[in-house]
Amino acid sequence: MPYVRKMQFSDVNQVVKVHLSSFQGFFLSFLGPKFLSLLYEYIVSSPDGAGFVFVDKEDKIIGFVCGSTEPSGFYGSFFKKQWWQIILTILWPVLRNPGIVPRLIWRALHPPQASTNYGTATLFSIAVSPESQNKGVGKLLVKEFLYEMRRRGMRKVNLTTDKEGNEAVNAFYKRLGFRLSRSFVTPERRWMNEYSINLESS
Repeated sequence: MPYVRKMQFSDVNQVVKVHLSSFQGFFLSFLGPKFLSLLYEYIVSSPDGAGFVFVDKEDKIIGFVCGSTEPSGFYGSFFKKQWWQIILTILWPVLRNPGIVPRLIWRALHPPQASTNYGTATLFSIAVSPESQNKGVGKLLVKEFLYEMRRRGMRKVNLTTDKEGNEAVNAFYKRLGFRLSRSFVTPERRWMNEYSINLESS
């Protein structure tokens, strides 16, 4: 019977595979599976982190969602505590493309989707294996994440997603009750939509 449960250390390898299959060509994917493993392991271990996985009837992880109750400081803390491991894992991507260094620094200090408002958590990432999409998996994962944030005393949850060429994902969040807060452009000239949902009224 398929079900949703909390993400565990033993899930990280499968979570990374789902991430790479869902976010081909994205910045975090470019940093490689070793970096992603460190990131998701930190989400599991951090008291501010929250992650859930969807497990199918064959006990295979086909989707995940993760975020933080302290999003503005999350990546900074991640880099501070595991800086030497991070440097080792991203060394080859940096050697291949030294131009990503400023972007890495900016991401560490100013994660674009991270709220600085007290009581607002951020949903960092949600992914479902391509072959398992449009079956309600993403909806169940988001609802579980929102329930956990409400349980932890959060008042709102925000997230960002691409504005252009991303109509299905934007519609998905709107159906779940998220409202568009703003649109903005990143230093890489990428237009993003930020959404938020009020947990006290949803």
